[in-house]
Amino acid sequence: MKTKIMMTIAGSDSSAGAGIQADMKSAFAAGVYCTTVITSLTAQNTCGVRAIETASADMVASQMDAVLDDMDVTAVKCGMLPSEDIVRVVSVAASQGRLPQLVVDPVMVATSGDRLIDDAAAQAVITELLPHTMLVTPNIPEVYAITGIRLDSSEGFDLAAGAFRALGCKAVLIKAGHLSGALLVDRLYDFVTGDVCDFSFPRIETPNTHGTGCSLSSAITARLSAGAALRDAVAGAEEFIHRAIDSGRHMEWGGGHGPINHFIR
Repeated sequence: MKTKIMMTIAGSDSSAGAGIQADMKSAFAAGVYCTTVITSLTAQNTCGVRAIETASADMVASQMDAVLDDMDVTAVKCGMLPSEDIVRVVSVAASQGRLPQLVVDPVMVATSGDRLIDDAAAQAVITELLPHTMLVTPNIPEVYAITGIRLDSSEGFDLAAGAFRALGCKAVLIKAGHLSGALLVDRLYDFVTGDVCDFSFPRIETPNTHGTGCSLSSAITARLSAGAALRDAVAGAEEFIHRAIDSGRHMEWGGGHGPINHFIR
C-alpha cells in the first residue's frame, strides 16, 4: 500500500509542543506519514526559549535531498527558517518545483514573545519564499511583520490579503487568535479560485496554546498530502485544532504556555 508522505522543514522544540514535534503529531493524527528537515535546535519549555542553535544551510539541503531523492513527498510545510542562507536553500528547492503544495507558517515570534529569526531571514522569506508558496498562514503579528498592515479587527483582512497576493503566494489564511472577542474568525483567501471562506469558532480561555500555529499549518499540509482540496484541508485542520485546544485546556503540561492535545479522538 502506498503511503501518503508530507515533509516538514522546521525547528525542533525540546518541550515537544511546537515545531517538528507538533508537525509530526498533527500529521500522524491525520493518517499521513511525516518526514522532517530540522533547521534548528531549541532549548525551551512551556515558559520560554533558553537557547537556539541553527543548522548549517548545507545540512538543511542535505536533509531535503536525502528525503526527496527517495520518497514521494506530496506536500511540504515550512516553519522556523532561522537564517537567510537556510531560507535561500529552501526557496531554490521550491523554485525548482521540488516542494509540492508548499505551506508556509511564517514563524517569527514564539508564543512566549521570544524572537526566533533575524531580520535578514524574515526579509528573505518575504521576497524569496512566498512567491513559491501555495498557502501562507500568518497570525496578526506576522501580518504586520510581513506587510506593515496593523490589524485591530477583521475589517482590515481584505487589505492584508491584497498585500499577500502582491507578494506572489497563491493563498493566505489570516489567523485571528490575537484579536479580541468571544468569536474567532480565521479567513482563507484563495487567489487562484477567488474564493473567500471564514472559519469561526468560540474563543477558548486557556494557557495551553503553545504550538497552535505549527499544528494548524502541518494539519493543513497533511490533508493536502492526502489529496484534499485547499478549502477542505483548511476546514478539516481548523476543526482538529479547535478540538485539540478544547481537549488540552485542563491539562497541566508545565508552568507556562502548555501545548494543545494532539491525541484527541
